[in-house]
Amino acid sequence: MMAALCLSSAQGFTVQNGSSTSRQSSSALQMSSTSNNEEGVSRRTIFQSAAALSVASIASTFNPELAVAAGSPPTAAELARIKTGYDGLTYLLENFEAETTVCRENGGECKRDAERVRKYLGLRSTTDPLFQIEKVFVKVKYMDVDPDEIESFFEATEEWNTAQNMSNSMAFISQFAEYNPGGGKDEVLKYLDEAQKQVIQARGALKKILKAIESAS
Repeated sequence: MMAALCLSSAQGFTVQNGSSTSRQSSSALQMSSTSNNEEGVSRRTIFQSAAALSVASIASTFNPELAVAAGSPPTAAELARIKTGYDGLTYLLENFEAETTVCRENGGECKRDAERVRKYLGLRSTTDPLFQIEKVFVKVKYMDVDPDEIESFFEATEEWNTAQNMSNSMAFISQFAEYNPGGGKDEVLKYLDEAQKQVIQARGALKKILKAIESAS
């Protein structure tokens, strides 16, 4: 529809201005043709421009705060948060049982608890490294990322969102699974196991994102 409006406006302008406009249009077409034949525009620039337009549009539509963050590359401190978060998830997976076990003081009863899972995913505190890390992902798209890594980067950010949400849900449900009708400790372990699987996916997504960042020159 927008293209039709632009075409209509252009036609009206031509009628009103006669041959002068025709000569200008012809000159513009020649300039455009010359520009298209130039080899100065790299594949990297094309991908970055497309990414910038796509991200800015999505960010401004769904989250104004992300739109504000868009437009400039992330700082070194922001990039460090991704690596710290990745290392944290690695530690969680390597020590999953210990990290999801809480014991009462003075030798009291121990039980499994998924709250630590949510913390490592950046869902508990503003001081967690991965807290609202999506804002940093938006900025990464403004880095000079290798074009061969761009598609993988986009896929990884989607994988992160899915895995984080699913792991959060499974961890939350596990906290009440013992007391629900038909529940018990086995149910707690079942949902904890599902949360762990999603943490593996989340860490894998961060690994791809870090690879894209490392490709930036």
